[in-house]
Parts: sequence; C-alpha cells; structure tokens
Amino acid sequence: MKYVGAHVSTSGGVENAPLNEQAIGGKALALFTRNQRQWASKPLTEESIGLFKENLAAVGIAPKHVLPHDSYLINVGNPGKEIRTKSIAALLDETSRCEQLGIPLINFHPGSHMREVSEEECLKLIAEAMNEILAKTTGVTLVIEATAGQGSNVGYRFEHLAALIEQTDDKSRVGVCIDTCHIYAAGYDIRTPEVYEKTMKEFASIVGFKYLKGMHLNDAKGDLGSKKDRHDSIGKGTLGIETFRPVMNDKRLDDIPLILETIDESLWAEEIKTLYSLVK
Repeated sequence: MKYVGAHVSTSGGVENAPLNEQAIGGKALALFTRNQRQWASKPLTEESIGLFKENLAAVGIAPKHVLPHDSYLINVGNPGKEIRTKSIAALLDETSRCEQLGIPLINFHPGSHMREVSEEECLKLIAEAMNEILAKTTGVTLVIEATAGQGSNVGYRFEHLAALIEQTDDKSRVGVCIDTCHIYAAGYDIRTPEVYEKTMKEFASIVGFKYLKGMHLNDAKGDLGSKKDRHDSIGKGTLGIETFRPVMNDKRLDDIPLILETIDESLWAEEIKTLYSLVK
C-alpha cells in the first residue's frame, strides 16, 4: 500500500502538522520540527510533544510514515570548521527532536564541498558527522536525500549515497530518500516504465532497496541532467503525469512515506488524489 502526503506547515506548533495533513487527505506526513531558517530554536514543550503524538494517532498516520526534513542551513559536509560545527549541532538537535516526538526518521541533504575539498573528502566529512550524531542518539534513522547536484552539492550519484552508507558505523540506522525531481535533474531518467525500471535496477545494485526509507514526489522545471533543483506541480513539469504511474505501482515503494514538495500547496489535495488514481 502507498502512503502519500505533503510537507505541511507547523504554524502554531508541530502538533498542528498532522491536522494540516489530514485536511488535504494525506496518509503520510512531512514537516520541519524547528524553524528551518535559524540556527537556534526553542526546545519543544512537553505539551507540544504530547499533542503531536495525540493528533498523529487521531488522524491515523503511523510514526514510520512521518519524514521530517532538516533545516536548509545545515551542511555537515562543509570543510569550514565554524559552519560544520554549527551544522552538526543543528542536525543533532533535529534528530533529538524526532526522538522526543516518537518519529523514527529524519531526512537531510548530505551537504556541499563549497569547492574547497574533493567530493570524496566531503563525503568523508558527512559520514563522520553522521557517526557522531548516531552515537549520541537512539531510535532515529538518518535518511540521506539524493540531490540534483546543483552547485557544489554531493549526493547526486547513487555511488555517493552508497559511499555514505559504507562509511556509517551503524548501518541499521541509515537510509536514503529518492526525490523524483532531483534524480531526474542529476541525469537518471524515469519518464517511461522502461527507463524507470532501468534507473531503479541501478539503484538496487548500487544502494539497495533495503535502505530506501522514503521518497519525495515532485515534477521538475529543469530538463534531464540539468542539475537544477527546481520543483514543479505534478503533471505540470518536464517529467509529466505518466512518470508517476510506475512509481505508484512499484511494490518496492510500499509502506514508506511518499511526500509531495510541489510548489503550489493549494493543489496538494488534488495531487494526492491524482497520484492515488494511478494505482492499478
């Protein structure tokens, strides 16, 4: 069974996110557990934590179908000591918040080398940060998001994701998230059933489906291999609606959160219905 939702607002508190998801018919949930544009955030209150858990149960979304996203500021692959130190502390805080909320996943962008070190060195820095965070937390899996390769970001090749997994000490608490827009922009074609299956076989061979913990379902404004991280509404971009038919019928993607990060939130309810209509 597929579990589709969207990355919804937490305005007024994280406890409102499940209710906002229910309002658009989502069966999975994504949210920010803290202000994504600030390094420091207020701790979660016991009241918010309790209400979040109550509301999540009330709307029928399982914790395993919640895929929080980390702050946009975080870059644990930055070779600069100051930013990297702040990034590790922030990602540790986000992971701890997931612990408090009873959420077993935290999705994060692996990072950027800032054109100051090699991709291999950047991946090593990211893995070291992941190991530090995993050693200081329990019960939460770090989910590495595949990127579009924009700028100096790493994570745009399946080999990058595999390298991070390989360098992680506790492989039971590491996973990956495929973003349809990102992998297409990175050069992996998924627009027909044939090329979709070719890409997924490559993913299975290099990374492995046992590590796939979630997906972001986004259409794209850029072309194949453009390396442009620009999302579009489902069916309105260069991927097109038929791209999502094999996705919605791929049993390998059952029972994981499938999250919309499309650009027009007024269309989310319609997009969720459209995606479910593609299931045979």
